[in-house]
Amino acid sequence: MNESTNAKATPFAQTYFHGTKADLKIGESIDIAFRSNFAEGKKAKFIFLTATLDAAIWGAELAFGEGRQRIYLVEPTGPIEDDPDLTDKKFAGNPTQSYRSIHPFRVVGEVAHWQGHALEQVQAMKEGLEKLKAQGITSLNE
Repeated sequence: MNESTNAKATPFAQTYFHGTKADLKIGESIDIAFRSNFAEGKKAKFIFLTATLDAAIWGAELAFGEGRQRIYLVEPTGPIEDDPDLTDKKFAGNPTQSYRSIHPFRVVGEVAHWQGHALEQVQAMKEGLEKLKAQGITSLNE
């Protein structure tokens, strides 16, 4: 009998996406000590990941900075929780599958080819976020 047929199956770890403009390498960690993607000039209190490519694309497109937009495949190293900015009554049930953590994420790969949103959509999203900011509506993650 072949030894490999007796070996127990090893489950894969759930992999998530992280959209950013940071230039990272496989094996590096993303942690809360890094500059925030969304609060210019601040250190991140939480780091974010998502199980959907679309939400990661938004993260890359809306991130501060001048770097190239990137989407990494990441594995959390500790507990994650729903991102409260995206799971209020308006988006009950976390349809974007967006989460946050104070524990590092390990970069396990990068999505090389992806299609961003139309420039008009990105501009409309940025304008909407600026309107909320002007109304004093800020992130629950700050």
